[in-house]
Amino acid sequence: MATKSDYYDILGVSKGASAEEIKKAYRKQALEWHPDKHKDEKEAAERRFKEINEAYQILSDSQKRSAYDQFGHDAFSPGGMPGGFGGPFAQSGRYGPFTYTYTTTGGDGGSPFAGFDFGDPFEIFEQFFGGGNPFRQARQILRYSITIDFMEAIKGVAKEVSVGGKKRKIKIPGGVDEGSRINFGDFILSINIRPHEIFERDGDDIFARVAIPYSLAVLGGTIEVPTIDGGVKIRVRPGTQSGTMVRLREQGVSRLRGRGRGDEYIRINVLVPEKLTREHKSVIEELKKVGL
Repeated sequence: MATKSDYYDILGVSKGASAEEIKKAYRKQALEWHPDKHKDEKEAAERRFKEINEAYQILSDSQKRSAYDQFGHDAFSPGGMPGGFGGPFAQSGRYGPFTYTYTTTGGDGGSPFAGFDFGDPFEIFEQFFGGGNPFRQARQILRYSITIDFMEAIKGVAKEVSVGGKKRKIKIPGGVDEGSRINFGDFILSINIRPHEIFERDGDDIFARVAIPYSLAVLGGTIEVPTIDGGVKIRVRPGTQSGTMVRLREQGVSRLRGRGRGDEYIRINVLVPEKLTREHKSVIEELKKVGL
């Protein structure tokens, strides 16, 4: 499961670095890793260039930097610090796009930066250098960004966009990810993706959470779970523990380059009811007597 590198390490500065040191570090790293300087390894350079720009956007802003110092990457991840499970005394961790949190006190714990849009790294670079690209001497290619829905990114979509004052119909292929750039010849389009209410994504893999009642976890049975292609039934084994991950092979995203699909991972959580009827309490008391 891919994990993000520390933003301070990416820029090569200490956690106590000043704003001027961060600015100088960004300039050095951005110039070194600009994709136009790495024609033979452009994909790797683009990934590194994007990381450098993300790090600069966070560490150059005092509020975002403070949130990052407290909560790490979870401060900018949708659902990373969920309401009712955060707070100043929360301890949290991450597995893929999933976050787990243990809390000693209440509070909404939500992050004002969750789902933060990092924007187009090339636009940020050119703004930093006064609107120019020190590597490109040929004609400037227009760059635009577009925000699409999660399922549009998964399945592909046709869109009408305005380029240079003219309307164009374009096709965005299924499988594009956050930050993908598509070259249409006379312009380059950067893709931003809205988060989904059920699914999260890590590369070609899809993740979802499903809650089941205690009785089903103990006795086992069959449930229907969501996938990007619709509901499918899976078997829950007797004695399933909360947090169990179930892998659905090739139920993920179609690979943009190459064949096949990623997988889907269902995280099963055992539902603990907040309110019990008298009958429920009586049953629980009986279970308690036999050690359950």
